[in-house]
Amino acid sequence: MNSKNLDLSKSKIQINRNTSLIIGILFFFLGIFDFCLNNFLGTNITSFLPRFINFFTPLIFGVIGLHFIRIEFSGIKILDSLNKNINPSNFNAALSLCIIFLIIFSLPPLLNWFIFDANISGDTKEACTGGGACWVYIKVWFNRFMYGMYPNAEQWRINITFIAVLSFMAAGFFVPAKFRNYLSLYYTLILPIISFILIYYLISGGSFGLEWVETGAWGGLSLTFIVSFFSLIFCFPIGMMLALGRRSDLPVVKYSSLSFIEFWRGVPLITVLFMSAVMFPMFLPDGTYVDKLIRVVVAITLFEAAYTAEVIRGGLQALPRGQYDAAKSLGMGYWKLHIFVILPQALKLVIPGIANTFLALVKDTPLIFVVGLLEVVGMLNLAKTNPEWLGFSMEGYVFAGIIFWIICYSMSKYSQKLELKYKTDR
Repeated sequence: MNSKNLDLSKSKIQINRNTSLIIGILFFFLGIFDFCLNNFLGTNITSFLPRFINFFTPLIFGVIGLHFIRIEFSGIKILDSLNKNINPSNFNAALSLCIIFLIIFSLPPLLNWFIFDANISGDTKEACTGGGACWVYIKVWFNRFMYGMYPNAEQWRINITFIAVLSFMAAGFFVPAKFRNYLSLYYTLILPIISFILIYYLISGGSFGLEWVETGAWGGLSLTFIVSFFSLIFCFPIGMMLALGRRSDLPVVKYSSLSFIEFWRGVPLITVLFMSAVMFPMFLPDGTYVDKLIRVVVAITLFEAAYTAEVIRGGLQALPRGQYDAAKSLGMGYWKLHIFVILPQALKLVIPGIANTFLALVKDTPLIFVVGLLEVVGMLNLAKTNPEWLGFSMEGYVFAGIIFWIICYSMSKYSQKLELKYKTDR
């Protein structure tokens, strides 16, 4: 008898839950339906109500619907996840609805501009007759956005160089376990040297029968990658040394590091680039010439190294004093202590900060236009002033935004992966 009553009670609860769920779904979609009618068809199903009330009826319907849907432990995995993440309370439900309404409101015109009304086929400006984006503009200028003014017949050299550099970068993932201790040396010293040699002989040319191409002709996305790659690789070890130097007990080392960091953090990057391009050559001896691209890479490297140093110093300061004392009690010297005990722990803590600095570095590369180097955004600025393609700057900047988003999002995901890999229970 008790078992029968229990089954009846469970059945009653289930019926109530299903009823609540159905009512909630109906109210929720009524709110969405009311919002769509108001904004896309100009029809208001609650026009009989005062204006200050019917303006909010989509939100009111939606909140009522989500209130009924908010069932604790419904047994439906998706519903429980939605309730936990976007519908834990009436206030959060209202915020979630506002975001949903904003997406519904903005998505159709965006899709129209991006896809449905866009022009893709054709090779001239006259092909862009619709009201949407003119992707013909991107298609025509795509080669320049990727390679700048590099000669068309020689662009295979850039492709071969990048494939080779990526292969050498990926090689580190397949190193046997007994050589993994040398990976830091490989990535900070050997890989930059190999990459520089490849870029010097393949992209610059002038040897092995390859045509010489001056760095002023380099540009587009390939230049963005070159500047970012070398700046990222060099700024990290320099920043690490500056962080150690700032915490040194030797006054000369400490205050030299401190002065360097504060100087570079105190000036804007655009000023640093301008100085490297205009002022620096004035102080060189007669007959000495340093290529503009090298000056730019050095300037960005030193600038970002100062920020990287402060991020790493934060990780060093976060470690308890006991780690230093424990390492010293084992007879470790300064360098051995930092290389094998302190830095591995400190760097784990500051992965998000380092990733943030590196992302900022990549997004700062368009500033090199002040010295006459045209990476992808610089090429866009050049293309939009072409008399035959005036009025399509929006498509160009959207294209550049998508490229930078893909690069930065990939770096962000990789840093998150590193965080999980080296996560410690602190």
